[in-house]
Amino acid sequence: MFDGRDPIYVQIADQIRQDVLRGDLQPEEQVMSTTQYATTFRINPATAAKAFAQLVDDGILYKRRGVGMFVAPGAPDRLRAEGRETFFAESVDPVADHARALGIPLEDVIARLRAHAARTAGAEQDGAAS
Repeated sequence: MFDGRDPIYVQIADQIRQDVLRGDLQPEEQVMSTTQYATTFRINPATAAKAFAQLVDDGILYKRRGVGMFVAPGAPDRLRAEGRETFFAESVDPVADHARALGIPLEDVIARLRAHAARTAGAEQDGAAS
C-alpha cells in the first residue's frame, strides 16, 4: 500500500484525505486508532501517529479525549477548497501561461475545455445507458 516516494506518514495522511473527499469517511465518523492503523498496515505506531497529528493540525481530524479520532465537521469542504486552489495553481495557471506563449487565445482554450467536457459527459451517459 505504501510504495510511493513520499514518507509513509504523508501517504497515510493523503489516503485519509482522499477517503474524506470520496465520502468513504464522513464528518463526525470515527477513524481507526493509530494502534489499529499500525497493526493493520504493519507500520510503526509513531508513523501513524505523525500522520494523524498532521491531519489534526490541518483541521481534517479531531480527537475526543478517551474515545478516539474523528473526521472534523466541514473537512470535506475544507479539502475541496484546498484542492481547487492547488488545481488552479498547478494545472490551470501553467496551461494559461503555455497557451499565451503559443499565442493561443483564451477563448480557444475555454472552447476546447467545453468541448472536452461535453464529450466526457456524453461518454458517461453512454456508459450509464449500457
